[in-house]
Amino acid sequence: MITPAYCTTLARYSGWINTRLYDACAKLPDTERKRDRAAFFGSIHRTLNHLLWGDRIWLGRLVEKPFAGAAFGADLIAAFDELRLERERADAALLDWSAHVTQDALDRPLRYTSSVDGRTRQLSAAVATVHLFNHGTHHRGQVTTLLSQAGVDIGPTDLPWVPGVVELLD
Repeated sequence: MITPAYCTTLARYSGWINTRLYDACAKLPDTERKRDRAAFFGSIHRTLNHLLWGDRIWLGRLVEKPFAGAAFGADLIAAFDELRLERERADAALLDWSAHVTQDALDRPLRYTSSVDGRTRQLSAAVATVHLFNHGTHHRGQVTTLLSQAGVDIGPTDLPWVPGVVELLD
């Protein structure tokens, strides 16, 4: 289904786009980042918190070290600078995992108990990995929309803009 190289490419993308996203968010005052904008998680700040929470939950499952942080929907971190630092740490951990993951590890079954409904589920680690990256893309898309509504343009967000992913021929 997926390969370790896929994981590394998407981990690089996640770190790159998260840096761009936080740079764009830093242009807004804290009150604007935390203003309820009628998004699923309300504000830009709460959506960034959820994105960090989701990455920690899923990476914890993949490395078999469950994340025991806040409950689903609860904010992890109130201060933007601290949230940004934790985002950088999470991106580094994701990149480190991707550099060492094997095909056997991706092909194994992954059993977990959902933080949302408390039910135990099983799926392949590969599907969990695809979900981790897809989940991040989904919520970053929400944040870019909220930023756009606040007058902040993040610029290109697509995978081909990550340095080193696409070879420029002209």
